[in-house]
Amino acid sequence: MSGAEFVPLSLTPMLIGCFAAMACALPGNFLVLRRQALIGDAISHVVLPGIVAAFLLTGMVATWPMMLGAGGAALVAVLLIEAVRRIGQIEPGAAMGVVFTTMFAGGVLLLEQSDTSSVHLDVEHALYGNLESLIWLDAFGWHSLLDPQALRGLPPELGRMAAVLLAVAGFIALFWRPLAISSFDEGFARTLGMRTGALGAALVAVSAMAAVAAFDAVGSIIVIAMFICPPAAARMMTNQLGRQVAWSMVFATLSALLGYVLAGYGPLWLGYDNAVSAAGMIAVASGVILALAALFGPHRRRSGAGAGA
Repeated sequence: MSGAEFVPLSLTPMLIGCFAAMACALPGNFLVLRRQALIGDAISHVVLPGIVAAFLLTGMVATWPMMLGAGGAALVAVLLIEAVRRIGQIEPGAAMGVVFTTMFAGGVLLLEQSDTSSVHLDVEHALYGNLESLIWLDAFGWHSLLDPQALRGLPPELGRMAAVLLAVAGFIALFWRPLAISSFDEGFARTLGMRTGALGAALVAVSAMAAVAAFDAVGSIIVIAMFICPPAAARMMTNQLGRQVAWSMVFATLSALLGYVLAGYGPLWLGYDNAVSAAGMIAVASGVILALAALFGPHRRRSGAGAGA
């Protein structure tokens, strides 16, 4: 594929996929260590009532109202999960299960009891995303990267995901030491005076921000996979946290690139006429990488042991 074809048709979807995968995998490293990896799955369920509420309040089926509604619902879910966990004295997985099933059911009931059931709210879009359609129509080749007029036509999802990735990376860098200590030994972190409860809530909130931002472009399938697969695979490659995060970034990027290419060309290579979902193939690629790490990773037998920060 020449630059005149690759830049407008494939460059921006691949970059958006990479940014979304990395933004989810970064906090996913700490969620995996804290045994809260399913928070991405929880968020993917709780956005439904937020999407419906956004439509009811604005009367518009547009990106920003839906994003704000989904973000508000995710924030409510984070607070409810923490409240259920602390008040009920139950483990985090059970608290997430209670909250996300209840909120998802509430969203379904809200759809049925309102006029929104006949309106296309793009709930399916939130599952599969629209990665393949995020092309750069104003580009004409590699020279477009230096053309101000062409750059104005970039898909807005690219800038949004880049900003979210920078924000997530900034949070991880700023709170690296307390995150590392509290993830491995919360009791010791408390003896050092760290506010582990607030830190954990902030981590989940940042994860929710990354997940919600990725919904519009890549859908919840990729979000769920990226929170778990790259960090878990990286955990089997090293017992040092810094290297684990670096490995997870490599695996997330590799999953996005390989998945996108295989979604478009894999079926053609096998003799089929149509491509498959890029989101689904990216999730499959991340799962294959995790399986390979589980089979051949040098630290696969010690993945449950503590690691150095």
